[in-house]
Amino acid sequence: MSDWLTENSIYYNTITTYFSSSRNLLNVYFVKVSWGWTLLLLTPFVLLSNSSFSRSASFLGRRLLSLAVATAVWYVCTETFFYIEDVTGSCFETSSREVVNSELTTKVACRRAGFHWWGYDISGHSFILCYSALFIVEEIAPMASVKTAGLSPLPRLVLNLLYVALNVMVTLWVWMFACTSVYFHDVFQKWLGTTCALLAWFLTYRVWYLNPLSPGLPPQRHPKEKKQHA
Repeated sequence: MSDWLTENSIYYNTITTYFSSSRNLLNVYFVKVSWGWTLLLLTPFVLLSNSSFSRSASFLGRRLLSLAVATAVWYVCTETFFYIEDVTGSCFETSSREVVNSELTTKVACRRAGFHWWGYDISGHSFILCYSALFIVEEIAPMASVKTAGLSPLPRLVLNLLYVALNVMVTLWVWMFACTSVYFHDVFQKWLGTTCALLAWFLTYRVWYLNPLSPGLPPQRHPKEKKQHA
């Protein structure tokens, strides 16, 4: 089974399309800075959507804390991936991996010198795209319960535009995740990256955030309360 997965991964990695190039515009301007895009749109959305439930500073602070936790998860995981690639890799002066440069011991220094670094590269793209999509979906869930009628026209318009933009972003992240799955890394590198994303999401939103000493889950109105405000 593992041989079949590896062979198919190698086969798809040899297919050349626009999205098989790491220089495609979506990868360069969106995926490589995907966490920045996620925070840029999600931060004002969290503030606006959650303020319709409560404008308490402590409540909004806890909800914003979920963004800080997610950013910490992103940072720790990606830095760990970089560290693993450094400690398992070597710098080669040619792409054929014939001549080793033992003086350059990190990927950054190796590539800066114009050489080639080969190490175990856990798919950071698989991690960040999967984790970002799950994170956004969790945080935009309150939109179904938000009382937009209670907002003034401008905040209501901004909130709706942010909601649409975040849904478009989730679609983009899923598409680029599919492209990464087809064109880049081997199957186990992608599996490890995706597993880390799923584990990070599960431990926060399905375990830790259910406890009082946490940022808590995004708020949602009880069905009876929804009927009262309908």
